[in-house]
Amino acid sequence: MRRVFQIGGLLLATVLAAAGCSSGGKAGSADSGGTKTIHIFQFKVEIADALDKLKADYEKEHPGIKLDIQTVGGGSDYGASLKAKFASGEQPDIFNVGGYVERDMWFDYLEDLSDQPWVKDVKDVAREPMTREGKLYGMPMNLEGYGFMYNKDLFAKAGITKPPMTIDELKEACEKLQAIGVTPFANGYQEWFVLGNHNVNVAFAQQKDPGAFIQGLTDGTEKFAGNQVFEEWANLLDLTLKYGNKNPLSTDYNTQVTMFASGQAAMMQQGNWTQVQLDGINPDLKLGFLPMPIDNTPGDNDKLYVGVPNNWVINKESPVKQEAKDFLNWLVTSDTGKKYITKEFKFIPAFNSIKGTEEDLGPLGAEILKYTDAGKTLTWNWARMPNGMPQELSNTIQAYIGGKIDKQEMFEQFQTNWDNLSVQ
Repeated sequence: MRRVFQIGGLLLATVLAAAGCSSGGKAGSADSGGTKTIHIFQFKVEIADALDKLKADYEKEHPGIKLDIQTVGGGSDYGASLKAKFASGEQPDIFNVGGYVERDMWFDYLEDLSDQPWVKDVKDVAREPMTREGKLYGMPMNLEGYGFMYNKDLFAKAGITKPPMTIDELKEACEKLQAIGVTPFANGYQEWFVLGNHNVNVAFAQQKDPGAFIQGLTDGTEKFAGNQVFEEWANLLDLTLKYGNKNPLSTDYNTQVTMFASGQAAMMQQGNWTQVQLDGINPDLKLGFLPMPIDNTPGDNDKLYVGVPNNWVINKESPVKQEAKDFLNWLVTSDTGKKYITKEFKFIPAFNSIKGTEEDLGPLGAEILKYTDAGKTLTWNWARMPNGMPQELSNTIQAYIGGKIDKQEMFEQFQTNWDNLSVQ
């Protein structure tokens, strides 16, 4: 998902206390005929229409249950809207939480789902963001992944016979592409999430222990400056700039994707969520994923960045808590629910018990799933950062790209912003 919400500003508890919100709220309801309503508040606008169809199917299969589904996302701030829901007393029964920092911010409202039937089937990579003290508090929506997407036909035309797995091999591939008049990289560095979530995540995910490194940044035992992995990541960033399109800081997401889909560029840093847009521009593209190598150790680099964009959670104060659990279980265990996840939502399943074909997921999603099942993945870490840090990282990287600061100053600004945001 290219838009990742973050809960910003005031602490959640402050907002709720100021509104005088009780823990009971208005979640769930029953009409005079005994029908129970499950209120669902979700952010993925891409599946809103499919959810409407799912609602009809579920209600048909489950007389006496109604689903009230509200979607807030896209250009809207889901986090702020969710806080407003709770502050007004209109608490949803099922809602979305991103994991790690967001998990902890909403923790007092989260039902422990560890005893649910589907838990045993959750893929390992999808467990950690919503696990706390050994208990699971969310159901992963799906998996998404990213790396360097590449045009197989342009690679073949340039005489690149095998995917580059080291930074030197990537540089050699770029030179071969330039030699046939093709721009190697389409860089959409106007977009904060391209840099502040996905690009710089390379440097976090490649740490020996990303979680420990992030904690070390907060407690002062780790620093950005002098960290070898961050130095190597900066070299990769420089390579994309040297072999990329002009004016990357004024290139937005749509322009980046269009450049790539039209064959003006051979690679772009994006994820499987671009499949539908790419198909709409050029359905005949032959696509694949490359790792984002930062050194010359092939085995260490042959991995993609895979994570959970969001999770379904249940309000532990909901009066229809059991009905909400039944719905989530149906979603990932019934034939109808599985069909919606793969064929209608076009989700990469986060469950070993749900199989998605290339026809369902598209070639990009199928490749992400292949890397995941082979254990060749690295983590998403922006949800672990202090609130607002990804945007600050992006601003600093953009200043570096624009020549306003040098590499050392970039690392120093990273540290200053991290230190400031960590104490809020």
